[in-house]
Amino acid sequence: MEAKARQELRDKNRIVIKIGSSSLTHEETGDVNLMKIERLVRVISDLKGAGKELVLVSSGAIAVGRQAMGHHARPQTLAEKQALAAIGQARLMMIYQKLFAEYNQTAAQILMTKSTMTNDASRYNAQNTFDELLKMGAIPIVNENDTVSTHEIQFGDNDRLSAIVAALIGADLLILLSDIDGLYSDDPRQNPEARFISLVPEITGELLEMGKGAGSDVGTGGMAAKLAAARIATDSGSDMVIANGDDVNVVHQIMAGEEKGTLFMAHTNLDFDLMEYINNEY
Repeated sequence: MEAKARQELRDKNRIVIKIGSSSLTHEETGDVNLMKIERLVRVISDLKGAGKELVLVSSGAIAVGRQAMGHHARPQTLAEKQALAAIGQARLMMIYQKLFAEYNQTAAQILMTKSTMTNDASRYNAQNTFDELLKMGAIPIVNENDTVSTHEIQFGDNDRLSAIVAALIGADLLILLSDIDGLYSDDPRQNPEARFISLVPEITGELLEMGKGAGSDVGTGGMAAKLAAARIATDSGSDMVIANGDDVNVVHQIMAGEEKGTLFMAHTNLDFDLMEYINNEY
């Protein structure tokens, strides 16, 4: 069953890739890892050259802003975070634009808040913008609009944001690049007996409970957030893979059908209502 499901990933065409702050920065300093970003851009450009449609959901704006302004400590106040995000988002896009241009690709920026999705007109416009950009051959780069987000209108983590984007654009596959290899039965850094779970045919209540104590706590999206993202993606008809972003070439391995990360299989839920989910969960 898993081998067949893995091989079917080779035929996925519209792909959302999410990469978190912990995968884009140097662990020692928190500064942006330019070599990692360059490798990611190369992987995405190569997939684009193979005829795939790619959307990148990228964290890192605050980290880049911190580096630009010489802030070595994590920002504590909302105003400080939003100011650093404003500085960092512009610089992060400058990095992406420059690197994608080296591979003859065009990057586009889309910043979203919860109100982008809950407002019918905004959601419709966002969907049309994604479709038009992909039709043009551009690569949309998505982030939460941290500069204007408040608690009431924020997604809170890019794991769920990437799943919402995947549902919005009808993606075939969502790949979450994180600082862990995939889903475990418990936190492998605390419990050496933790069992790696390679395939998840269906997300159960038991699995959701398991995720509350397992995996990464780096950044804003822990394992519980990743499982919430998996629910959105799989219910809307998209397969999802959680994999370790330490080596971004894992994306190529996933697309080649290799058993990397944890694969959550799509099981289109006709009763799933994305707007109802957003309104109830946030």
